[in-house]
Amino acid sequence: MNRIGTGDVIEIENEWIGMSDGCRLAARIWMPVTAETQPVPAILEYIPYRKRDFMRARDEPIHRYFAQKGYVSVRVDLRGTGDSDGVLHDEYTPQEHADALEVLRWIAAQPWCSGQVGMMGISWGGFNAMQVAALNPPELKAIITLCSTDDRYADDAHYMGGCLLNENMQWGSILMLYNALPPDPDVVGERWRDMWQQRLKALNPFPAVWMRHQWRDDFWKQGSVCEDYGAIKCPVYAIGGWADGYSNAIPRMMQHLAGPKKALIGPWAHNFPHDALPGPSIGFLQEAVRWWDHWLKDEPTGIMDEPPVRIWLQESVAPQPHYAEWPGRWIVEPAWPSPNVEPHRLILNPGHLCETADTPTVLSFSSPQTTGVRSGEWCAFGADGEMPRDQRPDDGGSLTFDTDPLEARLEVVGAPVLEIDVQVDKPVAMLAVRLNDVAPDGSVLRVSYGLLNLTHRNGHERPDAIVPGQWMRVRVQLNDLAHAFPPGHRMRISLSTSYWPIAWPAPHAVIMGVRTGTGALTLPVRRRDGDEPEIAPFGPPEAAPSSTHKKLRRMPMRRTIEIDLTSGEMVYTLRGDGGEFDGASLARIEEIDLDLGYSQTKRYRILENDPLSAQTEMVQSARLRRKDWSVRVECRTHMTATRDTFQFTGEVDAFLSGEPFANRTWTLAIPRALV
Repeated sequence: MNRIGTGDVIEIENEWIGMSDGCRLAARIWMPVTAETQPVPAILEYIPYRKRDFMRARDEPIHRYFAQKGYVSVRVDLRGTGDSDGVLHDEYTPQEHADALEVLRWIAAQPWCSGQVGMMGISWGGFNAMQVAALNPPELKAIITLCSTDDRYADDAHYMGGCLLNENMQWGSILMLYNALPPDPDVVGERWRDMWQQRLKALNPFPAVWMRHQWRDDFWKQGSVCEDYGAIKCPVYAIGGWADGYSNAIPRMMQHLAGPKKALIGPWAHNFPHDALPGPSIGFLQEAVRWWDHWLKDEPTGIMDEPPVRIWLQESVAPQPHYAEWPGRWIVEPAWPSPNVEPHRLILNPGHLCETADTPTVLSFSSPQTTGVRSGEWCAFGADGEMPRDQRPDDGGSLTFDTDPLEARLEVVGAPVLEIDVQVDKPVAMLAVRLNDVAPDGSVLRVSYGLLNLTHRNGHERPDAIVPGQWMRVRVQLNDLAHAFPPGHRMRISLSTSYWPIAWPAPHAVIMGVRTGTGALTLPVRRRDGDEPEIAPFGPPEAAPSSTHKKLRRMPMRRTIEIDLTSGEMVYTLRGDGGEFDGASLARIEEIDLDLGYSQTKRYRILENDPLSAQTEMVQSARLRRKDWSVRVECRTHMTATRDTFQFTGEVDAFLSGEPFANRTWTLAIPRALV
């Protein structure tokens, strides 16, 4: 245990937390210097992302801040990750949750802890904060969950509307690489080599693991708190951003959780709100301390006297690949669903959205497989090029319906829903629906979208093959949004039969028929009869200082699209680093005498007329190095598909001092199950 005093805070570089089966989990701890004689509440973050090195620069400003404000902040590596013992087999397992319960008991029993514990986390840490809260441990008094979801199947990085997301491949490949890295010899000692071999031997090809569960089965129900919202008793603060992939869960939780709850949705991508883009960033850590002071110290902060729902209402802007700030204003709601939001129904007529129906007509179309290339990333992190670009090229491969130019401002807050009659000529097909904002100059901003695998039209647990030529009534719920359409702009619904590279294509190119005059878009329109209630502004972003990180090499993010005009193949390529350390692809952490680096290349290929030409590949490299120790892990994954199977290949090579240490390879064929 290495104890370092920094002013009013004691930092413990590594503390072992013993599990009942003999496994030890590695923790890093920050505490007020007075905590050992005057116990204080504790805050736990419990994730697999290596507290010692890759996440050090992110962790320190947050956890030190909480310690400065009178809390012990505990950052734990999950079993099998970072410096902890064991192996990690998957996300959100019963073992992960059982370990969390033991960690909470250990924290509450320490002499520096008052017995009051909170959990906080973003993404994985936000997921397991909710999942652990659903187990109702007595030590856990409140949570803050950021950029997470209550539904692991329908609203995570794997499937959307029953469609396979390419994010499944990307995220699974990243987790493979992370899971193949060794612990730090400076922490675990000579056993680090055996621990590394154990991890590499047990390494799972995560994209393939998740592709073996293409329907909503018990695998996905495990850890999905939407299965029983009533299990969560402790107070929940749910936070996210409109540019993130996980904002939909927040309205659902505000509707269904029975206990104390608050919601905050800003313009942000997948990051903490004091650091996130698009701005404006806010004093999130001060807001978190107000929450903890109320629930863990029983101090009056007024946080629960404020409206429970606070949302950034976004103004219309020109489509761009990156936004330093998204203009808008904060609005508040007394509950969710909000009494200020009412449905507004628009009928789909040929090329037109309006309140009255024309004579029913059948329109047929088939999108090029390249439709969707302007979609941006499924989940943005704040890097350049992630946001949806001008949608006109994608609209060219879509069936579109426009309103007349709006005579007055229209504020849409919530989840739009499209109900429509369709038919297709193949047994498997997908429908992508986009809600767009069309400016007077013709530029098109995507403000929301939704996907539906049409075999999942009656639910995700037991999909039904399509009867070609048979009419189906389908419902597509788009992502939640808060957007103001200005006067003079038009709203557009764009329908496509492909959405690459967000989603894997159906096995056949399809011709879809749409019956107009019967389908309708229902918009959640916000109207108020008076002025907005007064609400105190957030403070400016604050954080504690971080360790000294020196950039040794930079690798700027590059995104390119190449189109072969002879073959019709489109290749989308991303090259860059992992985004840590201000874009440095190689950096040095002076405090622990360690150089570390990460790089990746991601590539998507498809022919515009052949869904079976789809390919995705990812090449990654991670490095850890100090004077007497050097390791490197390389991970290569690749996926194609036939009409009947997904074809996955993966390879992981581990190197010690430049020499081969271990190799793992996988070649797998996974049956397609109406996907």
